[in-house]
Amino acid sequence: MNSPKPTSTIFARLKRWPKIPLGLRLFLLYFVLVILTAYLVSSTVMREIKPTVRQVREEALVDMANMLAVMASNPMANGDIAQSAFAMQINSYGLRDPGFAIWGGERKSVNHRVYITDQQGIVVLDSWQQDVGNDFSKWNDVYLTLRGKYGARSTALDPNDPLSAVMHVAAPIIYNDEIIGSVTVAKANRSVQPFIDISRYRVLTWLALMSVLALIIGALIAWRINTALYKLADYADKMGRGEKTSKPTFRVFYEYSLLSDALENMRRQLDGKRYVENYVQTLTHELKSPLSAIKGASEILQTPTTVDKQQLFAQNIETEATRMQQLIDKLLALTKLEQLPELEQRQLIDLSTLIEQIKVSCISKIMTRQADLSVNCASEVTYMGDQFLIQQALYNLCENALDFVSEQGYINIVVTQAANELCINVENTGPNIPEYALKRVTERFYSLARSNGQKSTGLGLNFVEQVVKLHKGKLDILNTPQGVSVKLFLPTP
Repeated sequence: MNSPKPTSTIFARLKRWPKIPLGLRLFLLYFVLVILTAYLVSSTVMREIKPTVRQVREEALVDMANMLAVMASNPMANGDIAQSAFAMQINSYGLRDPGFAIWGGERKSVNHRVYITDQQGIVVLDSWQQDVGNDFSKWNDVYLTLRGKYGARSTALDPNDPLSAVMHVAAPIIYNDEIIGSVTVAKANRSVQPFIDISRYRVLTWLALMSVLALIIGALIAWRINTALYKLADYADKMGRGEKTSKPTFRVFYEYSLLSDALENMRRQLDGKRYVENYVQTLTHELKSPLSAIKGASEILQTPTTVDKQQLFAQNIETEATRMQQLIDKLLALTKLEQLPELEQRQLIDLSTLIEQIKVSCISKIMTRQADLSVNCASEVTYMGDQFLIQQALYNLCENALDFVSEQGYINIVVTQAANELCINVENTGPNIPEYALKRVTERFYSLARSNGQKSTGLGLNFVEQVVKLHKGKLDILNTPQGVSVKLFLPTP
């Protein structure tokens, strides 16, 4: 006897089943509903077309039989119906060639047969002229009509052929309130079968077209639902990894817009809380060193010391205070930058003019380092972005290059523009970045010692990296045979 499987084993097997996307599941359900509806509608319509057509045909036969019965009443009462003008008209009707096509089918002869019987059921007039004198009193159409009832019958000429059936509808010939005969109008089922087939074909064609159209629309809706879900999932995943990404927008499914707004609000709240914690921790850690230096210098200044030492420690206090001020200013700028999910504004930037302005700002430091700063940028090169952020990023790169450039070395700024990308390369001569530090130089507060032994705030390259990410670009830092090269790759429309 087999023991029942543990629930955990069942759940484990369910987890291993392939996961079908929600959009595909919805489409499969929609597909089943459309196919089921199409089948039910088609089967119902196909089943009802034939009896409906026959009902309409019987209604027309009833009207025609009664009209002919009224017209035949006087000749029948006079006893000369076989030689009357009415008989000649009926015989001419049976031989008539319509000579036209209807609903795609050519008509060579009339499809109605008309025969008239007397009070005993003997045929006295036949539009086909084949049963005159025969006794039809036993046929239901004649038998019931002569007795004042509704007379109709359907007789198959070939028992093996359903389409060989002929419908007969009779009406009484009344004279002085007495039934003196009957008029029967007959029509073969085969004559209306082409119309039934055409109707069925058209119904099935339109039903198939509408079903295909409904499935295409359903597939598009399912695809849009699935795409929207993947957009939200990708957005949430990137937020979880801390990447900068813009909130997805939805034009049709406003519920997804509400969800993306909620995710964006949650991201801001979580980022704000987490960032405040990190901000306080990192700022506290970085301020320990200059505060300790200031405290030590102030304690020494409170003791008797020489004027030279007083000036040395006073200068030390000023240097550390300046360092703290720079640290706070850059950290505030970086904080504002990191809180931006995307650029708030873009404008056309003249890069040649912008770089020349940065060169002028750095002229004193260039002269101090006895370095040469050259710019290779065509005057017509422009870029659509945030001018302030691009300017600050390039200024940080120039300052960083001037801190590490060799004495009487050079700094080259080269701007090249391709079909869909702009490259700004800032290259300086000097020492290479150690291999262990190449991947860490963009980390916050990570700094290498300058030629004078001092370190920077460690926020410059991190700021540049955030600016490049906001512009959907890429930052590359690599060593060259002469020094270091920093490249900014910015996508262009």
